[in-house]
Amino acid sequence: MELSLTLRFRPPELSFFNRNHRYLFTSPLKRQLPTVAPLKYNLKRTVFVITAKINTEKAVHIEGVSEELNLIASQNLDFAPVRRRVRSAFTEVQQNLDHCLFKHAPSGIRTEEWYEKNSKGLEIFCKSWMPKPGVRIKGALFFCHGYGDTCTFFFEGVARYIAAAGYGVYALDHPGFGLSEGLHGYVPSFDALVDNVIKIYTKIKGRPEVRRLPHFILGQSMGGAVTLKVHLREPREWDGVILVAPMCKILRVWLPGEIFLQRLSASATIFHSVSGKIAEDVVPPAAVLKVFTLLSKVMPKAKLFPHQDLSELAIRDPRKRKMAVYNVIGYSDQTRLKTGLELLKATNEIEKRLDEVSSPLLILHGLADKVTDPSVSQFLYKKASSMDKTLKLYKGGYHCILEGEPDDRIHTVLGDIISWLDARC
Repeated sequence: MELSLTLRFRPPELSFFNRNHRYLFTSPLKRQLPTVAPLKYNLKRTVFVITAKINTEKAVHIEGVSEELNLIASQNLDFAPVRRRVRSAFTEVQQNLDHCLFKHAPSGIRTEEWYEKNSKGLEIFCKSWMPKPGVRIKGALFFCHGYGDTCTFFFEGVARYIAAAGYGVYALDHPGFGLSEGLHGYVPSFDALVDNVIKIYTKIKGRPEVRRLPHFILGQSMGGAVTLKVHLREPREWDGVILVAPMCKILRVWLPGEIFLQRLSASATIFHSVSGKIAEDVVPPAAVLKVFTLLSKVMPKAKLFPHQDLSELAIRDPRKRKMAVYNVIGYSDQTRLKTGLELLKATNEIEKRLDEVSSPLLILHGLADKVTDPSVSQFLYKKASSMDKTLKLYKGGYHCILEGEPDDRIHTVLGDIISWLDARC
């Protein structure tokens, strides 16, 4: 049964959007969400107490794998060589998971893995999935993953399904994530992520097999923010934009640790890690942002806030929720200070430019998503200037609609993406 709600552009105004945006915009994490316990900051006299982790290893226990593999997964993943070894050790285990993306993945797909040097001299992991020989390639789809994620786990199955439909699929791991070089979970510049995507994907678009074909870009969660900034930077370079549960507009204050700025009293600011309501006119005081900005210059890599496991909120299917732990090179530690501030800066910039989104646009979002707010996707749909835009909302769907839903829903979402691509090729 089709459970999605599809909206196509109907000018001039849709009553569907005439409702208060009451939900809170949250970070795009799949497996976890940093949180911070209530803290009081006196703007005249502020004392910050920071606990630094110096342990080089963390204990990991994954059911169903050997003690040797658990020891491998417990290594410090700060640097790419270790992450690559861990991924190599778990590749076979991941491919044998009882998940529809792996168990029923189309056969005959041609894959290639390689590294590109970016402008910073970092090795960036890239991968392609091509249709089996004899299948005509209709277009090319380029993927941007979310915060803490990698293109080598669940997206491996997603890519195979799309490739089997006649598309060349290309993906990379952002610097500091997955198999790419860079300090794990560290985003010193969000614009650098965007530059990285543009330069590497521009090079790939020049490959003979896809040079003269339509080019589409797909972003999930934080990758949606990356994708939007890529499109805004080069609006004529893409034949279509696909966003899955995107982080594209902030309806509340987001800072490292999923901070919610509730209210200012005369002498203190209280931050709460909650998921309640906030008026859109509540903004962070300049003094507080100035302190965090100053701290980020002194200790940008500091893991400042504890995190919360988001698997129950992000993944609807209990069986698939248990499989998230097999994403062994995902970043699931505390959010680094500079990273959080860069996400805030990026989404603030995107929020001001939503009306400049002009590409053919497909937005997909679960209506029960508690990680990124579906009303934000509705707002983007309303504001985007594109004359070819489609919004698909999935009743009961959580954040991970491509990998964490019941099998029939996952196939529905994949089918919706492929049908949209087919109509534009």
